Amino acid sequence: MTDGQTSLGMPQLPAPDYPAEVRARLEADAKDIIARYPGSRSALLPLLHLVQSEEGHVTRTGMKFCAEILGLTTAEVTAVATFYTMYRRKPSGDYQVGVCTNTLCAVMGGDAIFEELKEHLGVGNNETTEDGKVTLEHIECNAACDFAPVVMVNWEFFDNQTPASAKKIVDDLRAGRPVEPTRGAPLCTYKETARILAGFPDEREGAVEATGGAGPASLVGLRLAKGETPHHKIVHPRGESASGEGE
Repeated sequence: MTDGQTSLGMPQLPAPDYPAEVRARLEADAKDIIARYPGSRSALLPLLHLVQSEEGHVTRTGMKFCAEILGLTTAEVTAVATFYTMYRRKPSGDYQVGVCTNTLCAVMGGDAIFEELKEHLGVGNNETTEDGKVTLEHIECNAACDFAPVVMVNWEFFDNQTPASAKKIVDDLRAGRPVEPTRGAPLCTYKETARILAGFPDEREGAVEATGGAGPASLVGLRLAKGETPHHKIVHPRGESASGEGE
């Protein structure tokens, strides 16, 4: 029955199960995750990352799996999965490109970067390019205001961006060319990132060692508090190489 505008439609069928071999593998991983916590329901967040690493987003099957493993209702799992923006509810690209459009990044050029990327990629917010490589979204503060405007790719930092540099990043990602973050570990796919966020080791050679801390601009206050004289050029001008920064 409808009121002219609303269609109630058919009730949604129950979520399908994972194939037996996939479920067995996920159950073994889930057991490792749950063992880290004194209460099993505390493992829900990393378990959601685990199922996201399987399919690239949190599916109804994934939420059903989490509920069954933890003895929760699917409603409880759904409430958590829909609250946190790091959990995707629909298929997304290999690379999640997030442009900070919060106050400082916006003023420094984040809004312009986001608008140009939308036009350049032919997608809107939370949409994925036809080749399945890049999902674009605007995101809130990345806690890297010293390097505004900031773009993140699968949660790795790309500091002091411009529309031109951001377009080069997405072009290189789509073409399969190497892309190096400004700080932190080398890029991996979104599924691989989700597994790392689930708490499993990053087994790529040199990845852990490459993970850096705060950049020079973020540490200037600490240096001043210690009576040190910070480097004069804290942040390199946009478009110039960052080599030698902070030396």
